[in-house]
Amino acid sequence: MSSLIRPDIIANRKAKKYSPRVLMARALWGGLRLPLFAWTPRPLWGWRRTVLRAFGARVGRDVHVYPSARIFAPWDLELGDACAIGDRAVIYNLGRISIGAAATISQQAHLCAGTHDFRDPAMPLLKPPIDIGAGAWICADAFIGPGVKVGGMAIIGARAVVVRDVGADTIVVGNPARVVGRREVRS
Repeated sequence: MSSLIRPDIIANRKAKKYSPRVLMARALWGGLRLPLFAWTPRPLWGWRRTVLRAFGARVGRDVHVYPSARIFAPWDLELGDACAIGDRAVIYNLGRISIGAAATISQQAHLCAGTHDFRDPAMPLLKPPIDIGAGAWICADAFIGPGVKVGGMAIIGARAVVVRDVGADTIVVGNPARVVGRREVRS
């Protein structure tokens, strides 16, 4: 055994992180995601909603999920009415991810609801949920970390890295994300 690989890391890799049911669902989704989801023409929004529902996602009305979006576990996904997940967005939902009504997840944004407890030598898997509020906009290439709540109507700027909660109507940018303003919606 290499001196760089500690016994607690080996134990972590052998640990059962998922139930047999979830492992089966992951295998089915892994095998069917491309033909039933990713290879579909862009305008088939309703078909992709149906496929996500068949795999346990809670999907509202008029949701637009682009075919190139990467969704890890549909059964841990909730999509509010009229929300959108853009091209090549990554929804890495080891833990539950909830996206509110009319929220937008732009192209190549990454929502990551999984991490490891680095304080524990075994580095066990953690699955903190992510909650994106109604009307929020996660701009292109932004990263939302585990356990983060983004308030309604908030804007996460392009390529921002968010590892702490963001309040409603707040605009954040940068790495790490910092507040630069408030969203004022004109009527």
